[in-house]
Amino acid sequence: MTVSRPITRVGLVAKTGLTAAAGALAELAGWLEARSVHAVFETETATVAGLPPGRRTVNRDDLPRACDLIVVLGGDGTLIGMADRIAKSAAEVPILGVNFGSLGFLTEITLPELYPSLESVLRGTAQIDERMMLRSRTLRTGNVHADHLALNDVVITKGALSRIIDLEVEIGDRPIMRVRADGLIVASPTGSTAYNLAAGGPILHPEVDAVLLTPIAPHMLTNRPVVVPASFQIHVRPVFDGSNEEVYITIDGQSGHALQADDEICITRAERPLRLVRASTRTYFDVLRQKLKWSER
Repeated sequence: MTVSRPITRVGLVAKTGLTAAAGALAELAGWLEARSVHAVFETETATVAGLPPGRRTVNRDDLPRACDLIVVLGGDGTLIGMADRIAKSAAEVPILGVNFGSLGFLTEITLPELYPSLESVLRGTAQIDERMMLRSRTLRTGNVHADHLALNDVVITKGALSRIIDLEVEIGDRPIMRVRADGLIVASPTGSTAYNLAAGGPILHPEVDAVLLTPIAPHMLTNRPVVVPASFQIHVRPVFDGSNEEVYITIDGQSGHALQADDEICITRAERPLRLVRASTRTYFDVLRQKLKWSER
């Protein structure tokens, strides 16, 4: 899909402490202003850019509602953090990721490609990917204890000193499997190239409407990754046997909490996808070949 509404305000976010982006931020702000587009600086990013005091800035949580497009300079972690804030705000603002360093799976646009990509967004011709997000709710004594949104994955793992943990997995009210492992990854297609890939799970194209269940170092080798329709509601319950076990849930590697006996994690497709500006110079498979070095012998 393409951008349908006019872009008049562009939010600028850089990785925390990324001083190498200072020059690019100043140049980008000038480029936008010359086209009558207001550059909205995130507060920490304004400091990195050396913005003079007195100019209004916006914190990261409020940025999605203050602009029509967000440009992220950094890596995939910075983009994932902003994606979570966009989802929480219920804003449908697209995000354009510019990579500083090696090519990222999400921040795939390089610095030389920034301005051609922005030009296409302003013209309304840029290609926008809709990336599925996941919603994870931890239910405790029948109430919602925690509610998170994830672009990549929801991971249930053991603590540093715990032994193998037991997890009961259901889809709807139907049992699917009981996993004895170091943990379980529930990943979106976008997250299939993250922790899921390292744990031996398959890669899913972002347009595949499915969710991955990948055990981490399972005790039984017959516990294999399972791909299920994204419309399914997934329930995961840790099974405590009375020993000194620690079980944690982590969302996109950025937030999480400890789980208690009788907790239940309910994972569904989020109400809104993330809208990600795609590089016009390469396909998804081009990114895979470059990132995973498939073209090398």
